[in-house]
Amino acid sequence: MANPYAGEVALVVNGQRHLMKLTLGALVELEMALKAESLVALVERFEAGGYSARDVIALLAAGLSGAGWTGDAQDLARADIEGGPVEAARAAAELLARSFAVPNI
Repeated sequence: MANPYAGEVALVVNGQRHLMKLTLGALVELEMALKAESLVALVERFEAGGYSARDVIALLAAGLSGAGWTGDAQDLARADIEGGPVEAARAAAELLARSFAVPNI
């Protein structure tokens, strides 16, 4: 089970459940992949709805990497994400939100 207090979100990739977590290293990886000038700019980009499928894949790959997954964005782009693009975008948004907010549970 994903621990919201640790900023974790679950994602099913190729039939296997994985945890995602945006560690500081994963955030650096994400900033570089998306050429974001700052964390604030990155969050604003997603909040404003100005993101692409490539951005979602980069965010999910960074979160998976932060939780120990050894694949990369290209592997994820070729993978089957349970729930398809809608679930991928929802999980990405939840991951970003949990990384920067205290959960209300």
